[in-house]
Amino acid sequence: MRTILFELKEGLMIALRAIRANKIRSSLTMLGIFIGITVVVTMSTAIKGIDNSFQDGISSLGSDVIYVDKFAWFTNVEWWKIRNRRNIEMADFEKFKQSAKLPLAVAPVINTFQTVKFGEKRVETINVNGSNADYVQTTNFTFEQGRFYSEVESNASRQVAVIGSEIAKKLFPRGDALDKTIKIGAANFKVVGILSEQGSFLLGPWNPDNQVFIPIGTIYKNFVARSRGTVTINIRAQNPALLEETKAEAIGVMRKIRGLSYDQEDDFSVNQQEGLTDSYNSIVGVIQIAGLFITGLSLFVGAIGIMNIMFVSVRERTKEIGLRKAIGAKKRTILSQFLMESSLICLVGGFFGLLAAILLSMLINQFIPTAIQVDAVIIAIVVSLITGIVSGLAPAYTAAKMDPVEALRYE
Repeated sequence: MRTILFELKEGLMIALRAIRANKIRSSLTMLGIFIGITVVVTMSTAIKGIDNSFQDGISSLGSDVIYVDKFAWFTNVEWWKIRNRRNIEMADFEKFKQSAKLPLAVAPVINTFQTVKFGEKRVETINVNGSNADYVQTTNFTFEQGRFYSEVESNASRQVAVIGSEIAKKLFPRGDALDKTIKIGAANFKVVGILSEQGSFLLGPWNPDNQVFIPIGTIYKNFVARSRGTVTINIRAQNPALLEETKAEAIGVMRKIRGLSYDQEDDFSVNQQEGLTDSYNSIVGVIQIAGLFITGLSLFVGAIGIMNIMFVSVRERTKEIGLRKAIGAKKRTILSQFLMESSLICLVGGFFGLLAAILLSMLINQFIPTAIQVDAVIIAIVVSLITGIVSGLAPAYTAAKMDPVEALRYE
């Protein structure tokens, strides 16, 4: 055991001396590994950060919620068929609320896009969500300050508003938004609540952090001409196990309300977050495949470069190998020496690639969320080591099987 440890220590020292003796060559050899590790770790941190943000955004909406709408979020149905469907009206919602027995909560939603202002500060094209007091029960919203508007305020179409965290930061950087009066379009609204951060930038204008929530009657009173026109019915099941039953009931109730016969197609859509999640997963899957391809290509090029350089190193040190074998060095000693050299080159390249990826992730985090994971660091180290061993195996084996007499005669 002591002999093996001594051989490993000696091989490591020889490998370090060889790398120091050829600094420029070793640095250029590390470049492929550096690029590959930088790409794979940066991609991993970005995808993890985006995934965390997306899951937070989805969870804020509620995984046990379905949405009855004129439009389908994800469908292969021709757009003109959906466009020509009848709008869902508030009267349809009232009938649905009276007929449906399974939902925990039901809320109508109508949207309009407006400019929101406070003093000289303004944010453009903000999604203004109009609903009733039950809307908050169809979400998992949490509040940084204040509350959601009450049933009394909703029924009376009061000029009150709940604002998302990003809206609050932009209009009230000092954090004093509660009870202030903001202007939505041309109308004044009192801020009664500020949501804590819970959305995802991937949800775009539907991110709760970038929305304003007001009573539905107030939206009809102030913005009806510029609203979407059709109502979305948000339906929350009593628990996730009853989601499919709640969905089946919702379809049946809506078909009855719309007066559809058994042989007529639905002229409405029942949307679920599952469709959004599937679409997101397919996009992320493509990004991951592209990233892995680039990473694999970089590592392959790096490995070929290291293999070639190691063959050159073996050729340059042929006499040294012959001398060492002549005085008793074993094949495993020579093999481990060159494997250590290639592994060290890859590990150093991987370390600097990991460092670059962390710095790059911190920069990217200013624009999109990233999350540095311990498993990404472990993967970077393992991939670097495996690449070093694989790329150095052929040159190391070539050196180990050299005949000492022929090696000493080499010019």
